[in-house]
Amino acid sequence: MRSLLAYALLAGAALAADLPPGGSARLERLVVQDCGSCHGLRLTGGLGLPLTPEALAHAAPEAIAAIILDGVPGTAMPPWRPLLTEDEALWIADYLLNGGAE
Repeated sequence: MRSLLAYALLAGAALAADLPPGGSARLERLVVQDCGSCHGLRLTGGLGLPLTPEALAHAAPEAIAAIILDGVPGTAMPPWRPLLTEDEALWIADYLLNGGAE
């Protein structure tokens, strides 16, 4: 269990290193405000599906990042690629998978 926690912390630190200063705080606000407007303020679901670690456990971070960047055609999930880099989308995916929004 400790090694899993250590890995999660190191992975988060590695992803944060790819962000500009203040980038993680900006992305946390984006998750709460923008994602939360459809997925619920606690990300437990609303117009959009839940974004809790349990709901996303089956998905790889890269798959979640692809959905963030390219959206889901035919649904209310917009593409964020014009506003986010691939590193930022991967950071958000890791943040969601590790329960950062809880």
